[in-house]
Amino acid sequence: MLAAMIRTLCAAVLMTACTVSASAPAPQPVPAGNAGCTAVAAPPPQSPPPTSVNTLRQAYFCVLDNYYSGPVLDSRTLLKSAMAAYTQNLIRRGADRTGLGLPALTGDRDTDWAAFAKVLGTGDPAALRAAITGMVAGLQDNHARWINPPPPQQGGPTGTGIVGVSAEQGPQLDPAARPPLFITEVVPGSPAAEAGVRPGDIILKVDGMPVFIGDTVNQAIIGAFAADPVRLTLKRPTTGRTRTVEIGQGPLTRRPPEVTSKRLPGGVVYVRLPGFHEGGADRVIAELRDRPKAVVLDLRGNGGGSPREVTRLLGAFAHGKVTSHFCPLKGDCVPNRTDDSVPLLGSRLVVLTDRGCASACDDFSAAVKGNGLGTLVGTRTAGAVSGPGMGYLLDDGSVLILPKVRHLGPAREIIDTIGVPVDHHAPMTALDLATGRDPGLAKALALL
Repeated sequence: MLAAMIRTLCAAVLMTACTVSASAPAPQPVPAGNAGCTAVAAPPPQSPPPTSVNTLRQAYFCVLDNYYSGPVLDSRTLLKSAMAAYTQNLIRRGADRTGLGLPALTGDRDTDWAAFAKVLGTGDPAALRAAITGMVAGLQDNHARWINPPPPQQGGPTGTGIVGVSAEQGPQLDPAARPPLFITEVVPGSPAAEAGVRPGDIILKVDGMPVFIGDTVNQAIIGAFAADPVRLTLKRPTTGRTRTVEIGQGPLTRRPPEVTSKRLPGGVVYVRLPGFHEGGADRVIAELRDRPKAVVLDLRGNGGGSPREVTRLLGAFAHGKVTSHFCPLKGDCVPNRTDDSVPLLGSRLVVLTDRGCASACDDFSAAVKGNGLGTLVGTRTAGAVSGPGMGYLLDDGSVLILPKVRHLGPAREIIDTIGVPVDHHAPMTALDLATGRDPGLAKALALL
């Protein structure tokens, strides 16, 4: 995954995590005397101070006060994850400190923080950023994120132009992915496109590193993709030719994802929805205003978005249905329901999914399957739908994303980390992409 691709994924995660359903509890600012983090209501400041020990303190208390299971989290576990990441960063940079270690901890969050802060002293800004990242990663929650905004770009976005690979699973590489790893999307006119890189090209190595170790995807290639330039060893599936290309970063002209549609034989309309972004549901519904006999809704690569858009689009296919539940740590779950203000289409529905269908896309797919609203074709969804989150601003201008509730499916089943299984398996291969074939769409049409 290249730097441009990573930025795209982070943007998708931020959009998903900062969007909360009307059914979810409203966020409340944290008291200034405690964590000092507040719910994001505006963009971060232009020139914030550097990351400090106080920033880490804010993040620590913010997790304990605002995360879904914060009230029952062991403060010692959070600080252990933070110190592990802090010291590892120092070691990598050759800056380890003599005598730096985790102090004795008691489980009392205030006492433990005081002891932790004492051994940090003034702290190292780079290591502190690593500590926040490590602490949040220790939650093992795909919707918990710490986002440190990059400096403003001059002259527009840049990157190599490779913005999709087959092993995407929400914001990470799918640990269950099987070889080969291949490119799924290249921005036209980008450095990658000018180097002759095409969708379907199989990636064998990234800067000399194999993309699979045995049959397990090599997660280390994510960092290697950020190199400028990056060296890729590629295999063209149509010819078997292998070559190595070096691709630098350059300006990208990429239009925002749009809803697209086309008419197919037999009264079928194909609609592709790249994300559940604001207004996306209404744009899909507008494409179906003639109430076609059947709809093929392509959600492959859909990274999620707003839960409101999910319930609105589902309202075009059913009324009076529970689509999912948002559950607090204690107390009753809140059901989400179809938006019954949307007129019913009366169309048969086939949904195309893959491992890139994450978050709100997981949510939509689970509602379709659980309520018998249509047929799922493709591959299992990402299973990256722990729960909608809120953004909290820290003093260095960074943003902490924390889910406040847990997502469950329409029957209160867990979708997170498992995904939604399809009714008909129809994966896309590298050769399919290279030759323009679409087994998922072909299967959908056969079913209809």
